[in-house]
Amino acid sequence: MNTRCPNCGAVHSLDSLISDAEAAEVLKMLLELDADIGKAAIRYIGLFRPEKSQLSWGRTAKLLKELLPQIQTATIERDGTAYAAPIDAWLYALHEVLAAREAGRLKTPLKSHGYLYEILVGWACQPTAAGNQISKPTHRDAPPAKPSQTLTAATELQGLKR
Repeated sequence: MNTRCPNCGAVHSLDSLISDAEAAEVLKMLLELDADIGKAAIRYIGLFRPEKSQLSWGRTAKLLKELLPQIQTATIERDGTAYAAPIDAWLYALHEVLAAREAGRLKTPLKSHGYLYEILVGWACQPTAAGNQISKPTHRDAPPAKPSQTLTAATELQGLKR
């Protein structure tokens, strides 16, 4: 059974991944995570890949080991201050980093988790992060929308019928 990396395109047999100690360690760590976080985390770790070589399993394991305890405890520490970092915050931050790369705002390979942590801190410090949830605007909060031209025309026609 072969598996293909969505980041780099490398193809490995599942047997070789399990028999390689560092690759097996990465797989074990990923299995400890929620599926969505695991997928986003492995794509994020791909941003550390050197331009002209592959990202080793050892380096991948090291990078995941740095994140795993923080993801599991749902907290990060930045500049001596602890911040809540629930799963929603991690998903948001990981996707933001990946989006920044896609938009060309992020220089790779990454050297540290600093940018990710800054996004997490920003998420935690938002007034909408109270209760660690991203608030979504409701229809009641939105300003009344201007009626469409079709609705306006239909209303005028309705008035002509009387």
